[in-house]
Amino acid sequence: MGTHPSSLGEYSEGTMVDEVHFETTSVGPQFRYDFRVPNSSDLDEFIIENPVRDWSTLRWADIGRPFRVENMSDGRRAWEEQNGDTMPVKTSWEMFNRSFHEWFSKDVPKERSRVRHTLAKQIATFRWNKVSTLFEELTQLSIWNFAHRIQDSIWDPRGKRALFRGLDVEKPRILFLGAAEGYEAMQLSAMYPGGEAVLVDYDEFCKTHRYGQFPEDYPFLGHNLQTGGHRIWHKSQMNTQFIVDDIRNLPFGKEFDIVISVGLIEHFPDEFKPEAIDFHRRFLKPGGYAIMTTPKFHWKTRLFYHVMADAMNYTYRELMTVQQMGMYVFENGFNILRHGVIKSHNGLIAKPR
Repeated sequence: MGTHPSSLGEYSEGTMVDEVHFETTSVGPQFRYDFRVPNSSDLDEFIIENPVRDWSTLRWADIGRPFRVENMSDGRRAWEEQNGDTMPVKTSWEMFNRSFHEWFSKDVPKERSRVRHTLAKQIATFRWNKVSTLFEELTQLSIWNFAHRIQDSIWDPRGKRALFRGLDVEKPRILFLGAAEGYEAMQLSAMYPGGEAVLVDYDEFCKTHRYGQFPEDYPFLGHNLQTGGHRIWHKSQMNTQFIVDDIRNLPFGKEFDIVISVGLIEHFPDEFKPEAIDFHRRFLKPGGYAIMTTPKFHWKTRLFYHVMADAMNYTYRELMTVQQMGMYVFENGFNILRHGVIKSHNGLIAKPR
């Protein structure tokens, strides 16, 4: 197991001291540090790639419709009871972002120890009214610990690199729609360095906290332009800007080599999906790539959104198979170049027809 890179001191110019940790991995209090360097064939292990041979032969009657997550968070239900109305979409995203950021910021071992200690104390003093709440909190911490710190399935760096590899771009201009903390744009910037990433989200909190407080010592494995080999990149070494605005208001033309969204289109009911998918076409250069991911439909994912409902389920949400996701994209005018399933997500790379 590796030593945390933040203990290694400052970088010398042009040298990434993190690289002494290649082929190691370690678990910090909030996330996993992963310096393992799989070669191209090794990356095949982290993606089930291209299960659909011909998208034109698929029919909705055969693949079914996505699973809709119905169990909303207590916070959303309380807001709607207090206000006597359905929570507006923007409010639901603001509440979700704050909740999700709180989980990413937790010192998970410390929190689990605290809850276990408190739980034992409540049981010893027969305060049964608090026991069920503490059990629920401990269950959530255990699920988050396994999914995010141990399995690394939320950020899933090796799965994302398997999906993103092989793009014909050099120093690309990247647009990230609904960027949140901007993780995937930073991974792309590490793999295809020297360009620019523009992150867009209409919640100011994403700029100031989710992206603004993203850990500076998080290692993104990518490409070394000087040597042609591997290199570790960090957030502060990337050319990024964050725009707080509605996607519909963006002033850009067709000027980006890559337009990406992560966990976006599953939040749109079917009548709005064509507009959501068209966002990816609207800003692409001729020959540019659209990249999209959605949470996959799987019993583990359903369990995650069931146990973590209070933290996650503020907004309309669907869980899809990669076939369902691809059908939406194919029917809305894209040719799918690569598609696959990684740890917790479906992903595809496409170009407009």
